[in-house]
Amino acid sequence: MARYLGSKSKISRKFGEPVLGASKSLEKKNYPPGIHGPAKRKKSLSEYGQQLKEKQKAKYTYGLLERQFAKVYHEAARKKGVTGENLLKLLEARLDNTIYRLGIASSRRFARQLVGHKHITVNGKVANIPSYTLRPGDIIGINSSTKNKQALTARFNTAPSKFPWLEWNADKMEGTFLAMPEKDQIPENIREQLIVELYSK
Repeated sequence: MARYLGSKSKISRKFGEPVLGASKSLEKKNYPPGIHGPAKRKKSLSEYGQQLKEKQKAKYTYGLLERQFAKVYHEAARKKGVTGENLLKLLEARLDNTIYRLGIASSRRFARQLVGHKHITVNGKVANIPSYTLRPGDIIGINSSTKNKQALTARFNTAPSKFPWLEWNADKMEGTFLAMPEKDQIPENIREQLIVELYSK
């Protein structure tokens, strides 16, 4: 399971965005981490540096390691259409990300934990692979035995999904993956073209 166990605020400050969730330190210290603080002169990144930084931001956002991310990219490159948009669609279609988007989990890290501990079902069958790629029409639910565990279900955020490619049924505690999202529907600020340029070298 891909996990980042370091400081969330440090990563957010590095990219200047709440990459791993909201962070108060980003508001208080809106400059990159380091012993020199805000007085350190900001260096302009090279073209390669900008491309690498964008890839790193995408990796941290979706919680993937290098080899996993490269695998998703090469799969996106094999598909028809624009490679960058295909990449974002595949990342969004991951099971752990969809659980987070549906609001079942408060973070992608918690979503991966739920999948790994077999609390989640896909089309009625228990799924324990966070990287599982969903297809339009797939139904994501909560294991029947898990629904009886109030201590766990109390942590679930079952607010209606605000994303147009997802639908949440509060009565059944089920979500439906309606379609692959379009680029302009994804809220993350990721310049996918820079990632494509990096891998194309």
